[in-house]
Amino acid sequence: MVAALVALCALAAAWLLIRLLPVLLVFVAALFLVGTLNPIVRWVEARGVKRNVAVGVVFGTLFVVALGGVVGTAAPLVGQVSKLFEQAPRIRDQVAGLLGRSHLTASLGDHVKQFKGISQEQLAAAFAFSAHAAEIIGYSVSSVFIALYLMLDRDRARGALYALVPRRHHMKLTRVLARLEQIVGGYIRGQVITSALMTVFTFALLTIAGVDAALPLSLFAGLADILPYIGVFLSVGPAVLATLARGAVWTFVVLGTMLAYEELESRLIVPKVYGKALRLPSWVVLVALLGGGVLGGILGAVAALPVAAALVMLVEELVPRLPGDTRTTEYDARRARLEHAQSEYDRRTEGMPARQSAAVAFQLLDGT
Repeated sequence: MVAALVALCALAAAWLLIRLLPVLLVFVAALFLVGTLNPIVRWVEARGVKRNVAVGVVFGTLFVVALGGVVGTAAPLVGQVSKLFEQAPRIRDQVAGLLGRSHLTASLGDHVKQFKGISQEQLAAAFAFSAHAAEIIGYSVSSVFIALYLMLDRDRARGALYALVPRRHHMKLTRVLARLEQIVGGYIRGQVITSALMTVFTFALLTIAGVDAALPLSLFAGLADILPYIGVFLSVGPAVLATLARGAVWTFVVLGTMLAYEELESRLIVPKVYGKALRLPSWVVLVALLGGGVLGGILGAVAALPVAAALVMLVEELVPRLPGDTRTTEYDARRARLEHAQSEYDRRTEGMPARQSAAVAFQLLDGT
């Protein structure tokens, strides 16, 4: 009877988790945003600004930058799409003629000639994708507001967490939270580096190709580079479409060059940059990306690297030293510092509420 009740509760919990998975992902995204912006808020606070004002300044700046990016890229992209539809018949004939020059691509040229426009099924698929994109945008906005409220009410949220954990583990919890924030920061730094490289590369390539609106198209490519798997299509697609008016030769040159860069980025740049930022071997980065994509699709691939780094960190922090571990001196020294900080924490926070105790724990963290 007890075993059946346990199994029933487990099934109910699994069903509830699946149903609430979007909410969980929104909350995790909010925590990512908190970990990213917390160091900036602390930097503003160090200049004598109150925390709530600092949070408002950081989020206000983030909103202005995001709005400027949307305004700066949306109009040129819409203009490029409009030009593409206007010139579609001429471009189709040019591409078909170029492909028809070789017997290897002649059949593909025939298919291009037969292309008459977008079908009803393709329009329906586009509308379905638009609805899904609007849903993702809604979830993203919710994550931003949750992150804002968590940062404004930091002390209460942190106090609730510390109230759930036994006091003897508070310093270890503090160290884990601090290292998780470092992991998130390292992941964001890696993403900024790879996106900036994509932006610069695309801008240089499109400028050489003589494409109008090279800057907004490059910014869009850098933003799209954040997304694994579909990012390559969102980065390469608009840039290639913008070159169609320049002729089929430029189109193939840009397409081949950008695909080559995407391959270089995924095989060399990403493992090196993220491996250094997250302190992971390059092969772990590649395996984590592949595993995350298989298990969770795009979202799984996005979360794979910080999750892998977090798991490695938790093993280092929470698992006792294993037999054969050669890092005895480092491990023992860190454990001694943590025990000393815990003793000092116990002395300072005796009888103190969890919210105030959490603040003391973070003050003592520097010595561990």
